[in-house]
Amino acid sequence: MSTPQRYPVARPSLSDLEERYLLDAYRSGWISSQGPYLRRFEELFAARCGAATAVATGNGTVALHLVLAAAGIGAGDEVIVPALTYVATANAVTYCGARPVFVDVSPRNWCVDPARVAAAIGPRTRAVVAVDLYGHPADYDALRQLCRRHGLLLVADAAESFGALLHGRPTGGLADATTFSFFGNKVITSGEGGCVTTSDAALAERMRLLRNQGMDPDRRYYFPVVGYNYRLTNPAAALLCAQLERADEIIARRDAVIAGYERELADHPLVTTQPVLPGVRRAPWMAALLVGPPGDGSTRDELARTLDRHGVETRPFFVPLPHLPPYAASDGEHPVTLDLARRGINLPTYADLTDVDVKTIVERVREALSRLTGR
Repeated sequence: MSTPQRYPVARPSLSDLEERYLLDAYRSGWISSQGPYLRRFEELFAARCGAATAVATGNGTVALHLVLAAAGIGAGDEVIVPALTYVATANAVTYCGARPVFVDVSPRNWCVDPARVAAAIGPRTRAVVAVDLYGHPADYDALRQLCRRHGLLLVADAAESFGALLHGRPTGGLADATTFSFFGNKVITSGEGGCVTTSDAALAERMRLLRNQGMDPDRRYYFPVVGYNYRLTNPAAALLCAQLERADEIIARRDAVIAGYERELADHPLVTTQPVLPGVRRAPWMAALLVGPPGDGSTRDELARTLDRHGVETRPFFVPLPHLPPYAASDGEHPVTLDLARRGINLPTYADLTDVDVKTIVERVREALSRLTGR
C-alpha cells in the first residue's frame, strides 16, 4: 500500500527570479545591512502599500517593537491588543515595559472589536494595536476615529494581511503605522524579515535612528540614544524584491486555493468558513475554518490528528493570549476569542498547490470528519 502524498501547512513560492536576485546580491559583495536591494525594496513596498515610507527590519516582531519604542511607549503605559493573535503582538508591548490590555475580537471579522477597545481605554492607554487576523483587515474606520478622539497611536499588525484591501485601500496605509512579517509561511517571504510602513515622517526618522543602534545619521559612531540592531540584510531584500514582482501571481494562486476549500466544504454541517465583510478583499495567508458547533472543544483536535495520519498537516488557531503563562494575570473575559481558539483550524495554503491537490485535501477532510461523526 503506497504512502499518501503529504501536504505541509505552508511552503514558500520561489522561482528563478528569486535565485537570480539573490545571486546578484551575493556577487555584489553587499551581503550585510546595506546595499541597493534594501533601498529598492523600501521604495517598492511603500508604493504598493500607499504609504510615504517603508522601514525594513529583521523580522515582524522587531517591527512592532520598533514602532512602539519610536513612539515613546514605556513603563507605566498601556497598549490595547486583541486577545486572539500571535504572541509577538503582546511581547512587543512588554519589551517596552508597557502593559498589554487584552480585548475580545468580533465574530463578524475575527479582528479586534472597536466597542471593546472603547471600553478598555483608560488614563494610561497610549496605543491600540489592531491585528488583521488570518488576512482580514480590522475595522480601521472605527478604530481611527476612536484613536483620534483619545489621542492614541493606531498600529496595524499586518503580518498576515499583505495584499488585503479595505474599501479599495491597501494594507499598509490604513493606520498611523503598519507592521509586516516576511517569515517563511507568509504571502511573500525572505525567510525572516519585516517592515514598517507609515506616512508620519517624524516617526519614520525615529525608527531609522533606533533601527541602527541609535547612531546619529550625520555623525558616524556617535550614539545619542540607546538603539537596536533591527536591520534587514541586502540578500533578504533581494528575495523580497523578487517576491514583490511576483506578488500578484502568488496572491492569485493562494486566493484560488482558499476559494477551493471554501467552495468544496461550504455545505458541510461541521465546517464554518471565515467571514469576509463587504468592502474587504482578504489576504490569502492561510485557509481558516471553524470545526464543530459553538462551544465544541474537541472535534478540531481530533480532526487535526486524523488528518496528520493521512498526510495533511494543519495548525490550530492561536492560543488566547490571556491563557499563556506570561499574561495569565490579565483581567477580563474573551468569549469570542475562546470559541475561535477552540474550533479554528488552518489547512495547507501555498501557491504550489494545484486544483487536484485541493480536491485531494478536501476529500481527506470529509473522510476524516465522517470517521469522527460516524456518518
